[in-house]
Amino acid sequence: MTTTATGHLGPAPETDDARRLYDRDVDRLGYVMNLSRVWAHRPTLHTGLFALAEDAATAAGLTVRQRGVLIVAGASTAGDAYCSLAWGRKLAGETDPETAAAVVRGDDAGLDPADRALAAWARAVVRDPNATEPADLEPLRAAGYDDERILAITVFVVARRAFAAVNDALGAVPDEVLYSPGPLRDAVTYGRQDPQKP
Repeated sequence: MTTTATGHLGPAPETDDARRLYDRDVDRLGYVMNLSRVWAHRPTLHTGLFALAEDAATAAGLTVRQRGVLIVAGASTAGDAYCSLAWGRKLAGETDPETAAAVVRGDDAGLDPADRALAAWARAVVRDPNATEPADLEPLRAAGYDDERILAITVFVVARRAFAAVNDALGAVPDEVLYSPGPLRDAVTYGRQDPQKP
């Protein structure tokens, strides 16, 4: 089977759960995401993983900006183009395009100290969770995160990493709308790319 823009899998069965997944995309974005066509083979897995991530984000008290920092820092470390572009756009809306592109490149100078702590922790968790040390948590504690929130932040990062890993492994490429020219697009030079996009 040839890999398509929607991944290595064939078309998902037309089930009520799949239709709900597609309809949610259309309501929020105006189109069906390529990754949703992958997850439509078993939408309840998508729902369960996102429920975990949302529960963790709520427990950690994460804002959209903080979620963006964690996701973009983790996705770029893992070489995941899809989440880097999708959440990079959201982070650019919370900051600016240059700052979002810098986070993609691993440069957190444009972030405040609390966001820099989040980015550093996301990268450490994704890069090598067995290499973390107690000292790695100190910037998070200095930013006001207690142990319960640090656990929740870590679960959020790992849940998002799992989501991205499934998308990447099954060949989902970023949606066409994510290829808008600009600093963010220029920074994402890794991961699965649509071969028809520059």
